[in-house]
Amino acid sequence: MAYQPATDRYDTMKYRRCGKSGLLLPAISLGLWHNFGHVDKYENSREMIRYAFDHGITHFDLANNYGPPAGSAEENFGKMMREELQPYRDEILISTKAGHEMWAGPYGEWGGRKHILSSLDQSLKRLSVDYVDIFYSHRPDPNTPLEETALALDQAVKQGKALYVGISKYNPEQTKVMKGILEELKTPFIIHQDRYSMFDRHMEESLNAVLEDEGIGAIVFSPLAQGLLTDRYLNGIPENSRAARSSSPFLQKDHITEEKVNQIKKLKDIADARGQMISQLAIAWLLRNDVVTSVLIGASSVEQLKQNLVSIENIEFSQQELDEIENILKG
Repeated sequence: MAYQPATDRYDTMKYRRCGKSGLLLPAISLGLWHNFGHVDKYENSREMIRYAFDHGITHFDLANNYGPPAGSAEENFGKMMREELQPYRDEILISTKAGHEMWAGPYGEWGGRKHILSSLDQSLKRLSVDYVDIFYSHRPDPNTPLEETALALDQAVKQGKALYVGISKYNPEQTKVMKGILEELKTPFIIHQDRYSMFDRHMEESLNAVLEDEGIGAIVFSPLAQGLLTDRYLNGIPENSRAARSSSPFLQKDHITEEKVNQIKKLKDIADARGQMISQLAIAWLLRNDVVTSVLIGASSVEQLKQNLVSIENIEFSQQELDEIENILKG
C-alpha cells in the first residue's frame, strides 16, 4: 500500500519565517548526519522520516558527505523520494551542502567553484531530485576568496538547481561579507547554520546580532550538546553510550565533568517543574531566541524523535526561569 501521510500533519507544528525571506521552516527540522546511512537499518531510517513528515517536519537537512559512508544518507533519502515522497515534493524542503571532504584529489572539498558545483550535481543525482530547496557552503575556505564561493552558490540558483542558499560555520565578519556579495548578485541568501546549545553559546557573542541586522535566519545544530543535555549521564557513563566508545567522533568521556553533571541536575529540576525532559527544555530554550528559525535535531529512533517533538508544546519561559537557567549555566 502506498504511503499516505497523516492528514493532520500541519496541525501542531509551529512554522517560523527564515530571516526576512518568504520561506517558513518548521521549528524543529530533522538532520540526517548520522543514523541514515548504509551502515544503518534502512527500515528504521524510513520510519523516522515518515514519522517526521507525519508530524509537520517538512525540512530534511543533508550534506554530500553524510552517512556513513559519505553520500549514503542522500542515496537513502533519494530512495524514499522515488518510492514514497515524490507526490509530496512541493511540501518538502531538502537542504544539502558542499565543502567538507567528499572525494579524493584536489577538488573533493573546500569552497572552490569546481568542488561546489560538481558536488551539487552529484547530490542531485543521489537525492533523485531536480533541485534542492537550500544549498549551503558547509564551511569557509581559508584559501579561496569568498567571492568565488559566493559566485558558485549564485550559479546554483541561476541554473535552477537550488531555490535558496546558505552558509554554515562562518564567523560574523565572513557572514557580513557573503551577505554583501550575494545581495549585490540578488541571490536569495537566507540562512546560516551553526552550533548552538545551552553549553555552547558562542553564537550569542556577535553572530546573532549580525543575523538579526542582515535579516538572515539561523538553523542550529547539536542542540543537546551531543547528548549531554539529557538524563543519560546523570549517574555515570552507560556502556552503550557515545561517550563510552573511545573511537567515537562525538562526545568524549572527559567532556562529562562533575561540574557539567551538577549543571544538568539543576536544569533537570527546572525541566521537571515545567513538565519537560531535560532535552525538551534545552530545545525550547533555543527557540526562545527570535533569531533561531529552526532547531536541527538528530534521531536514532522514532521514540527519540517523538520525545524531541514534544518540546514545541511549551516554549514560553518566565523571567524567573530564564534567570535561574542563566545562573546555572554561568556556574
